[in-house]
Parts: sequence; C-alpha cells; structure tokens
Amino acid sequence: MTATPSPDTPPSTMMTDEEYGALRASAALWAGTSVLITDERGRVLIQHVDYRTTCLLPGGAVDANESPAQGAARELHEELGVTMTVGRGLAVDWVSADSLNAPAGMRFPGEILHVYDGGTWDDEQIAAIRLPDHEIRSVEFVEPARLPDLMSPGDARRALSALRARINAAGPALLENGLPISPTVLDRAGALRTARARHHLPFHAGPAPERLSVVQVWGWLLGPDGRVLVLLEPDTGAALLPGGAPELPDRDDPLITLRREVREEAAAGLGKALFLGHLRDPDKPYARLRYAAPLTRLGPPPVDPATGRTHIRVLATPEQALELFDWGLPAAGQLAAVHQARARLGIPRAARQPLTELPDATDLTTL
Repeated sequence: MTATPSPDTPPSTMMTDEEYGALRASAALWAGTSVLITDERGRVLIQHVDYRTTCLLPGGAVDANESPAQGAARELHEELGVTMTVGRGLAVDWVSADSLNAPAGMRFPGEILHVYDGGTWDDEQIAAIRLPDHEIRSVEFVEPARLPDLMSPGDARRALSALRARINAAGPALLENGLPISPTVLDRAGALRTARARHHLPFHAGPAPERLSVVQVWGWLLGPDGRVLVLLEPDTGAALLPGGAPELPDRDDPLITLRREVREEAAAGLGKALFLGHLRDPDKPYARLRYAAPLTRLGPPPVDPATGRTHIRVLATPEQALELFDWGLPAAGQLAAVHQARARLGIPRAARQPLTELPDATDLTTL
C-alpha cells in the first residue's frame, strides 16, 4: 500500500505507509505533562521526589493513547491522591535533545511538555492531599523566586513562564527550553524571579490612630477601564504600587506625599483620592496608608529620583496586581475596599485581560 501524494507533489517524495511511518518515528519526541498549583498566597506547589535531587511540579510522562490533559489528571491522582479535571493549558515547552545533558544510554530525543493550570487551592484542598508510599517524599508551597534554587534550570524556567502566563491571561505560552518564544512584559521584566513584596499586615478600613507614625502612602490608581497602575522595577522585576514614604516638604499631608511620589515614580496624575484604610504593624507604632484614585494623566516614563531607575509601567486588574505581591490573607479586605472605591468613582470593573505596558505618554481615554 502507498500513501497517495497530492497532485503537485514530485514523484520522488512518494513513500509507502511503512516508509512514512518509519520516517515520522525517527523524528519522534517524548511527551510529558505537569500541573501548576498555587495556594492562596500565590506560592507554587512542588514535590520532593526520591529519584532525583531537584524538585518537580506534579506530573510525568504521557502514556500511550493518552492525551496530555488526561495524563495530567492521572498524575495528580497517583501523586497527590486528588481527583480533578485538568483542562486549561498554561504553556507548551519544546525541550531540545541537548538541553538536559542526558546520558547517552537514555537516548533522549527531546520532549514536548505541557503545563496545565491546577488552580488556587485553599486549606481544605491542601489538607486532602494524600501522598503515595513511594516516589513522592513530600510536597510544599514555595515562593516563586525560590524555584530556581529548588528545581533544575529548565524546570524552573518552565514553571515561572507558566505562572507568568497564568497571571498575564493572554492564553498558553509557547516555550523553547522553558523560555517564551514571544515574551510578555512580565517575561521581559523578569517578574517573580525575586521575592515578592511581603506585607502580611492586618488591613483596617478606618483612619490610622494618631499615635501611629505614617511611614508609607500607596495608591491604587484606576484607569478608565478599571485596571490599576503597577510599577515593575527594571533590574529585579519586583512589582509595587505607586507611592512611598513621607518627606518633610509634604507637611504631614499624606495626599501631598501620594501625589509627589506618583509624579516622581510614574509621571502620573490622579484625580479625587478616596481613603481606603491603613495597615498596622503589630510590633511597631507605624501605619501604612492606602488610597484609591482615578488615573488622570501619564507622561513619559521618568527617572525616579529616589532610586535612579525608570520603572516599567503596566496596567493590570486589581486581582492580577495582587498576584504579583505577597500580602497574605489580609489582602482580601484591601481588594474589597478598592472595588468599593472604584464603584463610588463610577469606574467599571475590569475583565481579566493581558497586562498592558505603558512605555510612553499615554492618552488614557483610549484605554
């Protein structure tokens, strides 16, 4: 039997089914699958296994006649004792044959590895994890910035790329050896490669007591489409909201501090600011104030006089912004206050969408 070529195919390319099958088999790659799971603080679940020194995401090889999604669900059941449907892809990685320094006897031909979104697990889901008697020694949730220290270089690159793709919400990322073919702003900035800003301080909706010294004023600056301005540090990829520490010329007026810091860090202007509340440090007499305000102007990116750096400016939904921070469970109260202020300001709630980089002066009416 022969494979019938198309009419314009040169005769020399005609092959038997056996020849065609052998050719395709000679170019075959392994297929693998893994699942990215986070807890409510945005930490990533990794597995300590008994057959290698580095950690892994849940997952493994795709079996014969099994789809990658089916393989991911099977691996979750075998490795964590969890039954769930896995359907949303985060990344597809082409792993080259020479990228792993695999032993010659392994005859590693390369691999196509799929990464699926296992979602955000609460305490009840985490408590339901049941490990097998062998292979998986333990699991833990770790700060994304720790992944390069705990995983092999390629596995860490892939996990971070998949996590950025989940936050960015532009669909699955296509990777080569863990790196995106088309990097997003989060990839280019290296977001999550350094520890996220950590403020596990209780949020209080009322004004700060007078006995507390205000050491920080930050603002949730809302664009016309409901997204907020987030700054990424160019050298570390760390994310922060516009704002900063009071200075003497501010005359103890937090709104003067906020407007000055927003101008210096982001060349931005803001409209009427609504007070959201404060974070209180239980061990120090300090208060950190939070405001929400419309973003009214955005000029060319400035050099921050405090740091000498020019921040990367992006618009993100408030929920995406929180995924770039480590603010713990108290962040839920602050997020609710942001949305209450947004409604009072007559600004719509933003649908989850890809982050938008704002490299130049921007006409906000076009957002």
